Amino acid sequence: MGNVMRGGENRNETNTNCNDSALKGEDDTLVVLHDYPFPDISEPIFRIGEKLRVLSQEGNWWRVQSGQSGRENYIPNNYVAKVYHGWLFEGVERQKAEELLRLPGNRLGSFMIRESTQQRGVYSMSVKHRSIKHYKIYRLENNGWYYISPRLTFQCLEEMVNHYCDSADGLCCVLTGPCLSGTANLLDTTTQPPPVVMRRNNFDWKKVDRKDLISAGAPQGQQNRDTMVSYGVRKSIASYLSLAGAQGPRQQQKKHKKKNKSVYITSHSLTHMDLEEDYDT
Repeated sequence: MGNVMRGGENRNETNTNCNDSALKGEDDTLVVLHDYPFPDISEPIFRIGEKLRVLSQEGNWWRVQSGQSGRENYIPNNYVAKVYHGWLFEGVERQKAEELLRLPGNRLGSFMIRESTQQRGVYSMSVKHRSIKHYKIYRLENNGWYYISPRLTFQCLEEMVNHYCDSADGLCCVLTGPCLSGTANLLDTTTQPPPVVMRRNNFDWKKVDRKDLISAGAPQGQQNRDTMVSYGVRKSIASYLSLAGAQGPRQQQKKHKKKNKSVYITSHSLTHMDLEEDYDT
């Protein structure tokens, strides 16, 4: 919680644990600010708003891995911005912040705290609401505490974020999550199952080989346990094949004339067909 200032009360104590150097740890996350390369040059490798994991830095280039596709490649440093804690964006201008917050995946209350591109240590908060709202973050001269409203001060930006995630307390809405937090994490392609493809069933039951459905030499009760066809389906198939094979030419002709007529088989008939599965017709 923040500290409420009353009647010009001054607090001289400083927090040595909540300074700028502690706020920015080892950065290993970048966000793409522009499609790279530009679409008029070639198909972009990385899209705006895409989260990247840093693999290495080589001069003015980053070797990165996409958090969405898992693709590894190089990108120049002027196409990306560093992100700390998921919500602190370094060197993102106001217009670019609005562009990022309007991307799909952000919701009402998505936010970022951005550091000025011209002056280090100067911050603003951008929040997605009916429109994108921007709040200047100030600091007290005597102890360096942060505040948006002078009645409520915070020792560090993280404390400010935690407070406004619990209560709007003067902002346009409660903070619900960092900007672009809905993007996918790094993919583990080794554990991803193959995609399921649904196809139209053109299966012809008349071409079914009885040997594919039953095990002729298996004892009663143990029969067909190794098959991938369920017991009920096997019984239905066996009944159908027996009925189809027992029909004469006239019955076959009559069947073609009445294609929509349903065939009902009693449980007694199914049991009878089950006992005659191994009978060679």
